[in-house]
Order: sequence, then C-alpha cells, then structure tokens
Amino acid sequence: MAESNGQEKTEKPTGKRRSDARKEGNVLQSRDVANVILLFSSFTFLHFFIPSIYKTVKEYMVFILSDIDAPFESVFSYETYARLGYSALRCALPLLFAVTAVAILAHWGQTRFLVTFRRLKPNLSKLNPISGIKHLFSLKNLVGLLGNLFKCSLLIILLYFLLKEELVPVARMMDMSPINAGAYSLQMVYDLVKKVCLAFAVIAFFDFLYRRWDYEKNLMMTKQEVKDEFKQTEGNPEIKGRIRKIQRQMALSRMMQKVPEADVIIRNPTHLAIALRYNPHKDRAPVVLAKGQDELALRIVRVGKENGVSVIENRELARALYPVCDLDREIPPEFYGAVAEILVYIYRAAGKEDLLR
Repeated sequence: MAESNGQEKTEKPTGKRRSDARKEGNVLQSRDVANVILLFSSFTFLHFFIPSIYKTVKEYMVFILSDIDAPFESVFSYETYARLGYSALRCALPLLFAVTAVAILAHWGQTRFLVTFRRLKPNLSKLNPISGIKHLFSLKNLVGLLGNLFKCSLLIILLYFLLKEELVPVARMMDMSPINAGAYSLQMVYDLVKKVCLAFAVIAFFDFLYRRWDYEKNLMMTKQEVKDEFKQTEGNPEIKGRIRKIQRQMALSRMMQKVPEADVIIRNPTHLAIALRYNPHKDRAPVVLAKGQDELALRIVRVGKENGVSVIENRELARALYPVCDLDREIPPEFYGAVAEILVYIYRAAGKEDLLR
C-alpha cells in the first residue's frame, strides 16, 4: 500500500475525492450483480412472453402451410418475407426492449445514473506494456479469474445434478406430444436458471463486497494529498491570513479617516476609546465612528486631538459602551442619557448652544 514519496494511504477519501472520481467515471460497480439481475429477468420475461411468441409463430406457420400447394414463386413472394419480418419483430421486440431496460437499470442503478465520456478519451499510458503486465497479474484480475472458474464449476455441477434428476423424465418426453415436450423442456430450463441465479446471487453479493472494499482502498488518500486538496478548495492558509490582514488594515484605515468627523472621544484612559458623532439633522442618536483598545485607542485619541475633537475620560461609560456598540451604528438606547450629558457639556464649552435647541 505504499504510495509515492514513501507515504501510505491512511486517510479516508474526502467528498471532493469521491466527486472527482465520479466525474472520471470511477464508480463502485459489480458486473456480477448486473449479470445476475439480467439473467434472471431475461428468462422471467421469456417465460412471460412465451404464450405471445407461441401464438405469433403458430399464426405464421398456419400462413405458410396454407399455401403449401401453391407455386414456388408465390410461396417465396414479397408478402411471405414481409410476414416473416413482422412475426420476427413481434416476437423479439417486446423481449428485447424489456431486457434492455433491465440492463440499463442494473448498471445505471449502481452508478446512480452516471453518464460520462471521459473513459472514451485515448490514454497513452494504457499502451505501456510494463503497466499492462502488472495490471494483468493484479489482485483484481486474479479475483475475477477465480470467480469465473468457480462460476463455471458451479454451473457444470448444477447441470449434472439437474440432468441426473431429470434423466428419466427426459427419456419419457419421447412419448409426449411436441407441445407438452416443449413446455416441459422450457420449465426444466427455467428451473435450472432459477437455481443458477440463486447460486450466482450469493457470488455476486461477495463480489460486491470485494468491489466496494477495493474501491474504497483505491480512493484512500495520503496525509499530503489531504493537505493539498484543502489548499485547493479552501485556499492556502498563509495567503488567506495575508488577505485577512490586508482587509483589517483597510478597514482600520477607513475607520481612522472618520475620527476627525467625531464630536467626542470617550476614553478609559489608555485602554479604550470610542469616537462618537451626533448630527441632529442626520442622526437620531449618537453614532459610533471608531473604537479601539490599547495602541489603537491611543491612536484614535491622538488623531482626534490633532483634528480638534474633544476627548472626555469616563472609565465606567467607556467600559460599558465598548463591548455593545458597533461601528457605524447608533449607540444602544440605555446610553442616551449619559452620552447626552457629555455632548451638552462639550457644546456649551465650545459655544454651540444652538445645537442643543
């Protein structure tokens, strides 16, 4: 089970691995299961259509024998051949359509109605004689060979015991009418087919278990393959981390550009800072323009002071506001009163009493 680079396939196949294998036409399928279903259904349909086939053949034979005294040219006329073709199609088409439908369902049912043409593409690697010899002596082919030998042996044994049991009745068929002899022969064949299908169904069950084990084994992945697939689907963690870092920097830059628009910065005194804006003509309540902790808080305070924004130290209010307020959102209603007092103080100090009206 050694894989390339010395790694072993120890990881279960991922959903993407299964999906890719399905797209390539690599699906779990047992031919023995389909063959058993097809064999049993074919003889079942034949058993069902026998009366109709018998009736059609009888009508054609009556048609032929009714003109037995006719001239040679009239017996082999266009009508005779047309009637022959019609009778043949009438006998064969229902059985052919029924068996074809079962065959399609037997194979498509296992593949969940997969249709792919990728297996038809030329693959030059299959022309490699070395890989061909390895494939010839592979475990899968060995199991298939043993299974075929076992099925042939089983079929011979079943035929032997059936003929042994039916030897006397078969000999007595010489005294039967052709119709009764034919019906008995068909029933005997049908009984043999049922026994063969029952025995082959057991073989098909174990073949399906083996195919499933082999399919899962071939889909197993190495740890490196799992990591590579994760990088392909989710992206390289280092690149994603770099993108997130750039996004944070861009968001921080946009936030810092809004600090000069604030009316007040509430701080605690070096750990937290919240920049608020209140425009009575635009805002229903004070809006959070920026907030930060530690170094970012000091930076907000510094930018605010450089742009003439009032900075108020209120530890209790800063600690209460910080975890519940969001950027570009109004402050929660429970803080309206406390923030309003600060704004009134700032407006009066700045001589902006008109904003309080």
